[in-house]
Amino acid sequence: MAVVTPDLSELFEEAFERAGLEMRTGYDLRTIRRSLNLLTLEWQNRGLHLFTIEAGTTPLVTGTSTYLMPADTIDLIEHQLRSGSGTNQTDTALMRISVATYSQQTNKNTRGRPTQIYVNRGVSNVQVTLWPVPESGDYTLAYYRLKGIEGLSSGIAGSAAIPPRFVPALVAGLAFHVAMKKPEAAARAQALQAEYERQFQLAASEDEERASLFLTAGRSF
Repeated sequence: MAVVTPDLSELFEEAFERAGLEMRTGYDLRTIRRSLNLLTLEWQNRGLHLFTIEAGTTPLVTGTSTYLMPADTIDLIEHQLRSGSGTNQTDTALMRISVATYSQQTNKNTRGRPTQIYVNRGVSNVQVTLWPVPESGDYTLAYYRLKGIEGLSSGIAGSAAIPPRFVPALVAGLAFHVAMKKPEAAARAQALQAEYERQFQLAASEDEERASLFLTAGRSF
């Protein structure tokens, strides 16, 4: 049996009902759609979500050090320098450095095999700068990026751009946002906020890496 996920119109109605209200006017639609977009932006500040991780590659150009990432990129979480292809393909880890470390490089135009990467998370885009500057076009930047959650610019058609496990948290969050904005629902805001945090923690704890972790004691001198 398929997983049944209500479409956005039903999720919006559910959120209003939890706040003890009914969605009746066009303004009600606009205000909850705005809350949806703000909520997805908030989730991007709550840490790493597996469903927002996407693999990608960028071919490197001889003599070019800086490259623009896809428009919805929030950050890079893994990055490797790839050379060769097929069975001869080799990925080498790039060390991520801070702006302070990059700025202190004596010769930023040094060419060679890149070993370091500086990630500049700007207001409207994310750029990466490699050092040394690629001395050939035989390399590829391979990465896993954290991408933004798609919002809703108009209408209520379709479904939310999140996996089903996060839908309860989305509805609870929308109900809380509605209660904060509607004076007649203000008395429910505190309880709705508590439910929202509970549902989000349930979803976030389920959305974790399942790989095994082994720790080995070390000794330093």
